[in-house]
Amino acid sequence: MIKSLPAPAGIAVAALSAAAVTFLLDLALLAPAALAIGVALAFAVPLLAVGSDAEDATTGIHRLLVTPIALVLSVLVALLAAIVLDLWLIEPVAYPVGAAAGGAVAVLLYRRLPTQLALAFGAVAAAGVLALGITALVLLATGVEVLHTFERMLNYGSQPNSVVQILNTGTTYYLSAVAVAIGFKMKLFNIGVDGQYRLAALLAAAVGGAFVLPPVLHQIVIITVAVAVGGFWAGIAGWLKVTRGVSEVISTIMLNAIATGVTAYLLNTNRLAVELGTNNIGTRPIAESGWVPGIPAGFMGATRPIFGLVLLAVAVGVGYWWMLNRTRFGFELRATGQSATAAQASGVNVKKMVVLSMVISGMVAGLVGMPQLLGSSHYYALDFPLGLGFTGIAIALLGRNHPVGIAAAALFWAFLDQSSQILDIDGIPKEIAVVTQATMVLTIVVVYELVHRWGRRYQQRQVGRELGREKVAAS
Repeated sequence: MIKSLPAPAGIAVAALSAAAVTFLLDLALLAPAALAIGVALAFAVPLLAVGSDAEDATTGIHRLLVTPIALVLSVLVALLAAIVLDLWLIEPVAYPVGAAAGGAVAVLLYRRLPTQLALAFGAVAAAGVLALGITALVLLATGVEVLHTFERMLNYGSQPNSVVQILNTGTTYYLSAVAVAIGFKMKLFNIGVDGQYRLAALLAAAVGGAFVLPPVLHQIVIITVAVAVGGFWAGIAGWLKVTRGVSEVISTIMLNAIATGVTAYLLNTNRLAVELGTNNIGTRPIAESGWVPGIPAGFMGATRPIFGLVLLAVAVGVGYWWMLNRTRFGFELRATGQSATAAQASGVNVKKMVVLSMVISGMVAGLVGMPQLLGSSHYYALDFPLGLGFTGIAIALLGRNHPVGIAAAALFWAFLDQSSQILDIDGIPKEIAVVTQATMVLTIVVVYELVHRWGRRYQQRQVGRELGREKVAAS
């Protein structure tokens, strides 16, 4: 393949051509259709004039996988950018600008997207299609119209207030899933996130309601208490594992039960709770100085704000990625997870890594209840959200423990939760969303295992080819 354009020039040409085609087609077609066609045509720039820098770019499997997946991802990025920009700009401007973003991303993806990563994206798409197909079969078997159900869910889930609720719910799901994923990276199964975040939220709310401090200091104290309680509670399981050989699965399940009992004991009007209304008790309400202001969402037509601590979730995701990929601790964590014996032979203190991993997982778990506590309820009561820890396990599996994958999975999960609320009005069981969620998790686990096995064989073949070339060159 002749590469006639350097990458920067290719990005510029692809972006401008996508924007121009979209602008012209928008005069005759629907804006999303015009955008998709514009980005697809602009994809010819990296395909024909820029080329790929991947080591296996000349192989048939690379062309078969990377080309369509890079194209689909580029169109999705363009659509997302256009939808967001359409909140501030007029449609004839928003969609060409979104198409320009998609055209630029098309060049970057085609040049840099490795075959195995493209295969992972393909696996997610295949699992999604399979899950939706099984959900459709369940709907048909129960006599429910499939297209009408999906249309109602999509329309309701895309309304401004629903989008805000999805972001808010997705924030708590994300924090829970990251807490679980940290343990998964060490081959530790922290099932105790549910107990860790509930106990942390209760004690943080009690401390926050007991004092009135200056605004920033008040919030820091509450969050610090939550992080400390979550880390301590998870650290117990880590300590039991390294000192007594107790499986973290058993210990965290038992600690969940203990946390439930401790919470019930403390949430009493004779201890930490006060009367909050009819048939409800909770901790003393946190003063306004301890609240985290929400982000107004009036620009998108919503009447409720986005949790201000969504920024904390972003920071946790970035910190998680940085820790795993840019620190010695992250390297030792991943090495220990791959093979504790090999890590110990290379000088890693495996017992220390187990305890620290559980403590850090618990610290993140302590943050799970903070968006709700500091952004909405301002006290811990009987109606505080439950079960977020177990949802985090499913989302971590769905996102394959990657910060970006977990974010996408958390938003998808929250979308299904929110969009299914409208189904009751039509007499359709909203539990159909649970079917989709469960099927998605099962299919993604199976498909990823198949992809992992195929990827390992693919790498072995690549290594064999390289060794063969070196032998031929040497002779």
